[in-house]
Amino acid sequence: MDYQLSQLSGEILVGIVNEQLRLHCDNKQALYYELDIPVERLEQKLSEAGFRYDPISNQYREIK
Repeated sequence: MDYQLSQLSGEILVGIVNEQLRLHCDNKQALYYELDIPVERLEQKLSEAGFRYDPISNQYREIK
């Protein structure tokens, strides 16, 4: 899947990522493989938008 990350807002990206985690991926390593996204790029984009991975819920959550 190629979502052209540089063109997506963090809010849209987190929705796509969390849906993939919920439906297809058991953890974020599987997510990276499924979406074929460089780890650093995805983490940076979501962090800049205020989201962090929560392994307990297997979702990216807003940083509080």
